[in-house]
Amino acid sequence: MALYAKAADILEKVESKQGAVKTLVFESKFQNIKQLFALVCETQKYSSVLQELIESTKLLKQTKVKMTQAKVLVYDLLIGQGIKCGGPWKVMMTKHRARLEAALARMKIKQKVTKNRDLLPSSVQQAEGVLLPRYVRVNTLKTTVDDAVDYFKRDGFSYLGEANRLDDLDLKAKSFVRDLHLSDLLVFAPKTEFHEHFLYKAGHIILQDKASCLPAFLLNPPANSHVIDACAAPGNKTSHLAAIMKNKGRLFAFDLDAKRLSTMSTLLLRAGVRCHQLAHQDFLKVDPSDPQYKDVEYVLLDPSCSGSGMVCLGTDASPPDPEREQRRLGNLAAFQLRCLNHALGFPRLQRLVYSTCSVHTEENEKVVAAGLQQNPGFRLVHLLPVWPERGLQPLSQCLRASTTKTLTHGFFVALLERHSDAVSRAPIPESTPGRHVARGRAGGLVTGGLLVRSPAPPKEMEVKTSPEVKRLVSLCLEEALSVFCSLF
Repeated sequence: MALYAKAADILEKVESKQGAVKTLVFESKFQNIKQLFALVCETQKYSSVLQELIESTKLLKQTKVKMTQAKVLVYDLLIGQGIKCGGPWKVMMTKHRARLEAALARMKIKQKVTKNRDLLPSSVQQAEGVLLPRYVRVNTLKTTVDDAVDYFKRDGFSYLGEANRLDDLDLKAKSFVRDLHLSDLLVFAPKTEFHEHFLYKAGHIILQDKASCLPAFLLNPPANSHVIDACAAPGNKTSHLAAIMKNKGRLFAFDLDAKRLSTMSTLLLRAGVRCHQLAHQDFLKVDPSDPQYKDVEYVLLDPSCSGSGMVCLGTDASPPDPEREQRRLGNLAAFQLRCLNHALGFPRLQRLVYSTCSVHTEENEKVVAAGLQQNPGFRLVHLLPVWPERGLQPLSQCLRASTTKTLTHGFFVALLERHSDAVSRAPIPESTPGRHVARGRAGGLVTGGLLVRSPAPPKEMEVKTSPEVKRLVSLCLEEALSVFCSLF
């Protein structure tokens, strides 16, 4: 029973975004790590199939178990190696086995398939063979990139220098490079294991996907600034923000789930973060006019989402019922837009990063377009011109990420800035010495992959216009955005 209880507990944390599967499994200290990891991963991969089986047979009502417990038990009963424990759980599942098997057979007939694997969403099937590089962010609060490189070299790894193109991230075992876009990111071969490594246990490195590092890197709050991480748990982005701020300033981190905050507190302690202030609070209920937030100029907003981009962790791409999926996405998008509008209401806000680990337009470009329409004082910043995957037109200023084009999990990032003096108040991330420099599309320099604006503003910004012209331009922009939103 211990295996299934622990697997259900970890699955619940993964589904509520309290951490990655592998990290939670290793931190569980379970005796058979490989067995636990395999059960959680496979159950998560079949999650939508299992949920449909459980709901169609009304298993929860008849057994009084939680959904995550039912999922791991039903997975092993019908798809895995069979229930491995004795006691009441085995008796309970044996009692309902015939009904569950019949429901599984009906599902296969309905979808015209014969194998269990063929019931998986197509994107999950495609992702099964994807092997992403192992990304390791150096925690600059505790060490330097050069020191980390030297440590890995002494540990038997071969350092190949700084990557110049994505093909350089196709690495063999025991070799690594420095990332071509993020200067504090090291890249290793897929499945390189670090959970028992000294640098990980000491908080000197953070195991974080490259796409997940983009929001804090692009927000780039300076030292001594006041920053909000609106939906902070499990805390990797929070620790990244603190490192960029050099642990100076105030970093407000909110999350509604007390368990997630507890896990996050442990992570931040290990990472050496001191400038943070954790709050067990719904961000939507935070008052922007509260005096303690009067100096907040930067917000990182990574709200709850479908998780559809996390395909390599087996997250469901879409439930079998398209109508139910559209309702779910609609509810998520409405919540995300509420969060975005609320975050843009902080009086001194200069820059905001909006990000999701979703591939759905409803949660990404559509939310940003609606937020811009409802908050005309903000505009999009064109991000990383050399990044290989852009936001869908006309929001190409944003970034997308995927397993195929960027060798990361699926992700979306947008940077909104206030019209007035946001550019001058928010510094651009510094380049790394020796990084490539190229001419950007907006007339600035692309340094280390990031557009640095030229000192002189574009000519069109210098043209003085009458209030009537400004009003007409504003109306035209609102109409264009309205037409754009209607396309989705």
